[in-house]
Amino acid sequence: MKTTINSIFCAFCALCCFSSCSNFLDEHVPQGTLSDEQVKTPENAEAMVVSAYAIFTTAEDINSSFSMWNFDVRSDDAYKGGSGTSDGDVFHQLEVQQGVLTSNWNINDMWVRLYNSLSRVNSAIALLDESNYPLKQQRMAEMKFLRAYGHFLLKRLYKNIPFVVNENLTYDEYNALSNTTYTNDEGWQLIIDDLMEAYNTLPEIQSDKGRPTKASAAAFLAKVYLYKAYHQDDASSNQVTSINQQDLEKVIEFTDPSLYTNYGLEDDLHNNFRPEEQYENGKESLWAIQYSRNDGSTYGNLNWSYGLIPPNIPGATDGGCDFYKPSQNLVNAYRTGADGLPLLDTFNDKDYDKSTDNADPRLFLTIGMPGLPYMFNKGYMIEETSIWSRSNGLYGYNVSLKQNVDPALIDQYLIKGSYWASSMNRIVFRYAEVLLNRAEAYAQLGLLEQAIQLVNQVRSRAAQSTQMIGSYPSLYGVKLYITNYRGNYSKDETIKIVKMERRLELGMECERFFDLVRWGDAATVLNKYFAEEIDHCAIYSGAHFTANKDEYLPIPFQQISASNGHYTQNIGNW
Repeated sequence: MKTTINSIFCAFCALCCFSSCSNFLDEHVPQGTLSDEQVKTPENAEAMVVSAYAIFTTAEDINSSFSMWNFDVRSDDAYKGGSGTSDGDVFHQLEVQQGVLTSNWNINDMWVRLYNSLSRVNSAIALLDESNYPLKQQRMAEMKFLRAYGHFLLKRLYKNIPFVVNENLTYDEYNALSNTTYTNDEGWQLIIDDLMEAYNTLPEIQSDKGRPTKASAAAFLAKVYLYKAYHQDDASSNQVTSINQQDLEKVIEFTDPSLYTNYGLEDDLHNNFRPEEQYENGKESLWAIQYSRNDGSTYGNLNWSYGLIPPNIPGATDGGCDFYKPSQNLVNAYRTGADGLPLLDTFNDKDYDKSTDNADPRLFLTIGMPGLPYMFNKGYMIEETSIWSRSNGLYGYNVSLKQNVDPALIDQYLIKGSYWASSMNRIVFRYAEVLLNRAEAYAQLGLLEQAIQLVNQVRSRAAQSTQMIGSYPSLYGVKLYITNYRGNYSKDETIKIVKMERRLELGMECERFFDLVRWGDAATVLNKYFAEEIDHCAIYSGAHFTANKDEYLPIPFQQISASNGHYTQNIGNW
């Protein structure tokens, strides 16, 4: 049982989760006969804050995970998985970018869940603003951080969204919100404004690990500024029109090492993806969604949003649905050459062969492959059988390791309910990404040596991440080989190096598709991927990414219909 954070992300039954974003103001309507002074007590203010935290676990589910794994199947990192194309067919449509309808339930479902979360956060902000709570300013900063997080997730998905940054909107004002009031650049700035309020107030250390700190806000600011730097403000396209130097300089400012004195890289990458309490909230975890077990409820505050990902292992993870399967393209990306460096342009010229090819150690911490143990447990060897592929090979036999838990920990950290769930935290911002964000900004600014030095910090940690796989060379014949960059590189080469390192370090962490979109690389990379991946996954035979359409989800039909003409559909002739 976790003792550091249960009070923050626990289920909060006294407050309901609303069924649509049109209910935003319902939480502000006076209920019962309580006086204003009774409502504004410190106890009620803290209860509303807890409620706002809680909804970021209770509002997500297996089909709408706030990790965004369901939507990362649009990238070249992963296949949808499951039993076939009709299993989660709306996600299959997203994967091949064909047949996506504005009325598809998953398009609306994520919108609703995230606006419900923002509703809860704004309710907390409104009550805090009127309360005499001694921790009012700190709690307000935490809520501004959460409000920025909700808007950030929405903006990456839909681009043009209504911003609910006024917690005291009247009902009529709310219904008059437009999703095109702000340009793309202005939208990112609204998120930054909330984060700056959080950054200026949050403490350096929180006793409850689930509450953001000043460093959490700095890491978040750097990430948003990096998105903002790749300007996409042509209303008739989603193309990157320019890369803004001032925004990149802000990335440098908010990734300054002096802001992260309490944080650093874990000695081993895998420590970030272990469920045991001694590994959670470690030095690399800047802010994590907190899950728990044995906290007094039937199942605890478990993470059900990964429930579709475990494979279906008889006698172990029976009922596992085998979704979010690593692509062969991602496997190949971890190949290294005779110099121990990535094969930047040729990694996919041949498939990885463990008997002959060198590989980055992170391959074996990210992807389980035939001939190797599942979750490092020799009792569960991965094979090319239906046990490891519910689709009988349509989506291959690889499995994700970062979301899954060793079956030996069933009933401890892996729990069976309606689906499989675990108490393992989900790290939202980790220090390795801070380093890579800084490296990317340096590369784009032409400070190439500084960028390479940061990439090498991440690679040096990767080289020593062998606590779970140190025996793999002798037992399974794999060849672990990774080295640092030591040459002189042009700006274009350095940017390519940074982009590749980001893919390798953050593989299967649901960042890849959004990275491709913000760089303006999505159409080029994904259409090449579709053409090359057909031999491994036949579903891509008709796949095609349409530029200036498929970068973002359409605004849901239900929301357009309910907006009384205030919402405008995204471009692309949906």
